[in-house]
Amino acid sequence: MSNASSARSQPEPSKGRAAGQEGKFLTFSLASEEYGIGILKVREIIGMMPIRTVPQTPGFVKGVINLRGKVIPVVDLRLKFSMSEVDYTERTSIIVVDVATESDKFIHIGIVVDSVSEVVNIKADDIEAAPAFGSQLNTEYILGMAKIGKGVKILLDIDRILVGEELAALGF
Repeated sequence: MSNASSARSQPEPSKGRAAGQEGKFLTFSLASEEYGIGILKVREIIGMMPIRTVPQTPGFVKGVINLRGKVIPVVDLRLKFSMSEVDYTERTSIIVVDVATESDKFIHIGIVVDSVSEVVNIKADDIEAAPAFGSQLNTEYILGMAKIGKGVKILLDIDRILVGEELAALGF
């Protein structure tokens, strides 16, 4: 058997769902971790602005903002990911993203992050599947883990962070 054919029979390393979606990702930090979302999902990045609270919404929903005449719900990712709440600083930002609903419509949602880092180009070879954390932990919203330099960035599937019933609670 030749080396070429034996190389083809080797199993490929486990790749994340993002492997086919190599490209540009906007990176940001929450606590001491770095995350990334596909740049094509990002509408804009804005500084913190007054957020109007909305009664009877989940705790991670901070409220709504008026962005150039459009009312946009705002979710604090720290709270959504069960991290401790912190005071907002001058580096705290709202990333306005397009989120696909179950009815294949797109809505704008603001996500509050500690700070926006940079836009990076990530190759498919640098993305691995999320590690298995057991059946009790939902990792459906993780596209994969990107190896960048000596660090790892968690690539998020922004469409899966808010599930159907949570979008319904926001009126979508």
